[in-house]
Amino acid sequence: MNADAERLKAAWEGEERIAHVHGWDFSHIRGRYVEEDDLPWDFAEVIQGYRNDGMRLLDMETGGGEFLLSLGHPSGNTAATEGYGPNVELCREVLLPLGIDFREADGSDRIPFPDESFDIVTNRHGDYDVAELWRVLRPGGLFLTQQVGAENDRELVRLLLPHATELPYPEQYLDARRSELLGRGFEVLEGGEAHRPIRFFDVGALVWFARVVEWEFPGFSVESCFERLCVAQETLERTGAIEGSIHRFYVVARRK
Repeated sequence: MNADAERLKAAWEGEERIAHVHGWDFSHIRGRYVEEDDLPWDFAEVIQGYRNDGMRLLDMETGGGEFLLSLGHPSGNTAATEGYGPNVELCREVLLPLGIDFREADGSDRIPFPDESFDIVTNRHGDYDVAELWRVLRPGGLFLTQQVGAENDRELVRLLLPHATELPYPEQYLDARRSELLGRGFEVLEGGEAHRPIRFFDVGALVWFARVVEWEFPGFSVESCFERLCVAQETLERTGAIEGSIHRFYVVARRK
């Protein structure tokens, strides 16, 4: 290995060692990548079109509560769940002092609230169980979700892990999720689906990203994927960026 390759590998291993998120904070790679999230819809605006302050609101898989707090819903009418350990502690520090009813739970778990507790449930990029949604929503209650689609970042995965051909979440398409809700008796009010670009301007940022979003890059490490990272570096030097695409969709449904 020549000196340039050794230098790159050492830098990439440094990114690998520090890869983590607090809440859902990608500030470590700010300016080193761009995710063009200019979707045909604004999920926060979609929520605001249905929400009012008198509703009892639950935000599932709230991360560190950042998106929830941006909605400006009255704390006394707000609840949240989160299951990822570091984020659970963050939510306890941030949300509970505000009077938000925070409880620990993964999206696929039983929602730790009684039947018919909520007028509106929001979920941004988190898991959910349709039967549990039906249980905790009041009749006429609303479920609004924006989801990461099955094809998210697949060009980047193929670049680093060319043999990882199986989609980690093959059900993550608008039509499939809409059908699931309809099958449980929900009325689907609106929805949309889109692909938009994502670009990395240094390979170290891509390494950090791949380690953080580990479910999309199974088995990735600098050591095992070093040759593929060198290919990525060559692409970067030739074109100025490493490009892929994000996949998003959203659904608004009402419990009948």
